[in-house]
Amino acid sequence: MTVNSHTDQVRNTYQLMHTHQTVDFVRRKMEQWCKLDHAQMTMLECLEELNNLVDESDPDVDVPNIYHAFQTAESIREKHPDNDWLQLTGLIHDAGKIMAIWGEPQWCVVGDTFPTGCLPAESVVFRHSTFQDNPDMKDPKFNTKLGMYEENCGLDKVLMSWGHDEYMYRVLKGNNATLPEEALYAIRFHSFYPWHGSGDYDYLCNNKDREMLAWVKEFNKFDLYSKADDLPDIDALKPYYQGLIDKYIPGKLRW
Repeated sequence: MTVNSHTDQVRNTYQLMHTHQTVDFVRRKMEQWCKLDHAQMTMLECLEELNNLVDESDPDVDVPNIYHAFQTAESIREKHPDNDWLQLTGLIHDAGKIMAIWGEPQWCVVGDTFPTGCLPAESVVFRHSTFQDNPDMKDPKFNTKLGMYEENCGLDKVLMSWGHDEYMYRVLKGNNATLPEEALYAIRFHSFYPWHGSGDYDYLCNNKDREMLAWVKEFNKFDLYSKADDLPDIDALKPYYQGLIDKYIPGKLRW
């Protein structure tokens, strides 16, 4: 794929996302996916399915997503050798992209997330050129800075655009994963770049969100900068990471 065609593909993904991701759309997607009745499989089985996915929203990656999963985990392992839950977070953070394998269009699976139900902040990617056809932007309940939220309500009460972050968080909660809350925050909000990357939306955050932000930022150092050309030897790494999976999220999971 040429650079220009890939750039056009990225922009088109966000055009579709910012047009169709409304409050009503997100609520319908949560009803559809959060029942966790689509499949039963182990975490590694899910990651192996991601061999078939290349993220259309990511200008830096044109290899199957499973390689990025192991690259991220290994980068974290190098810097945090004693922090096994953070390593595992790196491995599984994008596993929610399995929705794209199961037929969801990528614009409601991948890409940077943003709060629905309020005016997009300035740092939202393509902010000024892609929201003009989103019906919520014409609704006075939703088209102000706070929209349908109260100031400092907390991110747990914010309806984020639907994607792999929220889905993976729901999978982990629904299957009683024992990962610490820092890991769950990193997974749930790692694509929320306007918050952890640009400092926007603090007015929706509470003190707990601000405390967790440091871990989301630490995790994203590795998510961003582990997209190297050197592909990991996945078969050699699997036994180590299977041990972490068995510790925190064992067995067949409901998806």
